[in-house]
Amino acid sequence: MNFENKNVIITGGSTGIGLATAKAFIDKGANVWITSRSAANLQKAADEINSPNLKTIVSDTSNLDGIAVLVNEVADSGSKVDVLFLNAGIAVFAPIEQVTEADFDAQFNTNVKGHFFTLQKLIPHLADGSSVIFTSSVVATSAGIAGSVYSATKGALNKVAQIAANELADRKIRVNLISPGPIKTPGFDSVVSADVLEALTTSTALQRIGSVEEIAGTVLFLASDAASYISGTEIIVDGGYLNYRMK
Repeated sequence: MNFENKNVIITGGSTGIGLATAKAFIDKGANVWITSRSAANLQKAADEINSPNLKTIVSDTSNLDGIAVLVNEVADSGSKVDVLFLNAGIAVFAPIEQVTEADFDAQFNTNVKGHFFTLQKLIPHLADGSSVIFTSSVVATSAGIAGSVYSATKGALNKVAQIAANELADRKIRVNLISPGPIKTPGFDSVVSADVLEALTTSTALQRIGSVEEIAGTVLFLASDAASYISGTEIIVDGGYLNYRMK
């Protein structure tokens, strides 16, 4: 796969899946913008990638003002966007009776509102034939305890992406979803105990947790010409988690 001189935007690109995907695109010759609400995390990412093809933007895409910062940067560049990877996301786990309004709003603002309006505002800047990819999750389909709000955000995101695929098809813009299963990221490590980690590991057919590089590889596939006839589709990358039944 060759992304030489292609312009890629990754929201939530300073850590985890976003950072791994930024590295992968740059390795294939792309120009990459990554966003984060944390200037410190962006600086760490820039130091780690160490490439003139990387540009960092402090942008909190959970609100319209933050999205405007990103859109203005793109507009000022005069470049069309070839790949938009809507990846920013947060998760707060609690039983329904303990969920707070603040936690509910934070997750929907970041995981749904942010993706929706980032896409909306960037549509005029997308190149015809470009690729839009959303990070969803297998939790949109599963029904894990304490994940009601997070799962609901991903379910909503799936429907937005499917409709966007239809609405943007006349410009040959492909819109797809990638739904990771258990993936080792800094965010994953911060909320998963040793017992939960063991349970998740043994709940996958491959009997292991996935890596961010494996997700990045799938994103690059969906963004590439190899996936030119794929749109409105959810690619599940979960090591067999959703379908596995222990013997």
